[in-house]
Amino acid sequence: MPFAVRRRRLLGGALAALAAGCAPVSLINRLTPTDTYRREPGLAYGPHARQRLDAYLPAAGASRAPVVLFFYGGAWRSGDRADYLFVGEALASRGIVALVADYRLYPEVRFPAFVADAALAAAWAVTHAAQFGADPGRLFVMGHSAGAYNAAMIALDRSYLAAADADPAAIRGLIGLAGPYDFLPLSSPPAARDLRLPRDLAGHPADPLRAARRPAGAPADRSARPRRRSRQQRAPGGAAARRGRRGADGHLRPLGPPDLDRRPGGAAP
Repeated sequence: MPFAVRRRRLLGGALAALAAGCAPVSLINRLTPTDTYRREPGLAYGPHARQRLDAYLPAAGASRAPVVLFFYGGAWRSGDRADYLFVGEALASRGIVALVADYRLYPEVRFPAFVADAALAAAWAVTHAAQFGADPGRLFVMGHSAGAYNAAMIALDRSYLAAADADPAAIRGLIGLAGPYDFLPLSSPPAARDLRLPRDLAGHPADPLRAARRPAGAPADRSARPRRRSRQQRAPGGAAARRGRRGADGHLRPLGPPDLDRRPGGAAP
């Protein structure tokens, strides 16, 4: 499709979606191209109604393509795979087989059920990759917010894949977007309740970084420890000072650009 025609269609779709009062994610999905992928919806990776995923396949076909398994966020309380069509299209249009998965949520389940679901989905992806023209040896897990936590847990703690009867080394890489990777001790009573975690126990099995061990003999990274970097960012004139406000979902909303590599006295490089 010529670019000018596509641009007019996108603009028309945007105006129509705004006029209909669509939510932002609905607007994004309305603007998403439809000729770059083939979708196979509602594939079951387990017996529960929420143990389903949608596969997005490159329109031109795939041969030994990488697989990306995506988990959305929503504080483990909400979410629907249908809202993330734009993620599936973005990956499939680049020759990647994308799997967008639902998983069970609170209050029906608590930790570690949603992580176990993620592991089941990964095991399913390895078993079924070849039927989509994908390489089961090139599986990557990806997630946003709570979904990034799920992805990190199954990538870093091999016990979850083992419990799903999958090779613990099946995952080749992790792509995490705004995920809670080092969040113990918990400062949110609802999170402690929903996850069924003690609020003051670092190193708990639910902490992804507990399972991320550096190789024997490797030097410790003392400059990028998560809590240390957080303190630096909060300090006036810190190395990565940032202004923002906390949203209802717990994510920081920036009010201005970060002051990177700020010099003493406020001088920029």
